[in-house]
Amino acid sequence: MAAYRTLDDVDIRNKRIVVRVDLNVPFDNGEISDLTRIERVVPTLKELLRSRATVVVLSHFGRPKGKVVADMSLKPVADALAAATGHHVTFVPTDWQDNKGALAAMESLGPGALILMENTRFHPGEEANDPAFSRQLAELGDIYVNDAFSAAHRAHASTEGIAHHIEAVAGRAMEVELDALSRALDAPERPLVAVVGGAKISTKLELLGALTVKVDQLIVGGGMANTFLAAQGKPVGRSLCEHDLLDTARDILQGAGHNGCEIVLPRDVVVAESFEARAPHRTVGVDDVGPGDMILDAGAQSISDIERIFSGARTLVWNGPLGAFELPPFDTGTNAAAQAAARLCKAGKLLAVAGGGDTVAALNHARAADDFTYISTAGGAFLEWLEGKVLPGVLVLQKAHASGATELNLEQAK
Repeated sequence: MAAYRTLDDVDIRNKRIVVRVDLNVPFDNGEISDLTRIERVVPTLKELLRSRATVVVLSHFGRPKGKVVADMSLKPVADALAAATGHHVTFVPTDWQDNKGALAAMESLGPGALILMENTRFHPGEEANDPAFSRQLAELGDIYVNDAFSAAHRAHASTEGIAHHIEAVAGRAMEVELDALSRALDAPERPLVAVVGGAKISTKLELLGALTVKVDQLIVGGGMANTFLAAQGKPVGRSLCEHDLLDTARDILQGAGHNGCEIVLPRDVVVAESFEARAPHRTVGVDDVGPGDMILDAGAQSISDIERIFSGARTLVWNGPLGAFELPPFDTGTNAAAQAAARLCKAGKLLAVAGGGDTVAALNHARAADDFTYISTAGGAFLEWLEGKVLPGVLVLQKAHASGATELNLEQAK
């Protein structure tokens, strides 16, 4: 990964700093149900506040599509941000027609203030990466800090456009994420193994294609494994299977062979006749799935294969569960594999990076997440990184000039 600038490369003392974070957190009955994204940006915010910087926080929330939507205001997040940082947060409501509210708050509060701006997506120029709105955001500070890797795959005004107008650097959370991802896929210790699970091949075609070029072994699980098994002529009964993509699955298998990548599929599976928790189930070989069966998990032999592969690996990237982990006992395979990887990480024998919504939930469910080398909270950005795509929000940091504004054309930079 090309070099990028960080907080170590700029003087933040007594400056006005615009920080892009991701506060698009989940709510349940009016309460934030997962504080992970807030907690990860705390180190950056605290470092800036200790330097008596005036900190202006930008984030999106939901999909208001360029309009002011009361239910998508960031105001309810202000208290959680204050609790996490131990610092008073001033919320500035705005429809983003101008910067008057923010500038007045900065003037009255002075150095050391922590200001949370309203949802940037309330302005149509945000998602359009409008140059005028980018300049408006840039006028709020002397330095721009991007600490939102999870939004870095979007070329929006607050993630990419603003960095063309003022000095731009990565925040501490972004720095940690980029370092972990670089070690896992850009310059990995080998053997390099990938786990890709989930429901459908169709949603991860680019990912599968990219990984077969990069990794030594690709373990396929979840519903998408059924499509590969069917492509090999195995019976899958009533399992989730994309029968229209059998030729695509065969092409992926053939391409992997040409690239020296071994695709690892289940040898045995756990089947049931109903998709519900604790449904009557049994373990069968992949040649013995009945017409009324649904494959809901990997079997014991398959998990043993995965644990053996992990033991011989040096680097692991993981996206997607191996089975219907939400329904016990069909979480057994994912739990066992995740715990095996976690043990190896803890012993210093494996570098393991995982990401994606279902993946994070599955690893937390397995109580294995804390021992992984790094867990990315990013969804789309993590997948696009795995696919080898350019992330605009990262590229603009790589191209940033020490003098400040980059004034680069993104297409030329690519």
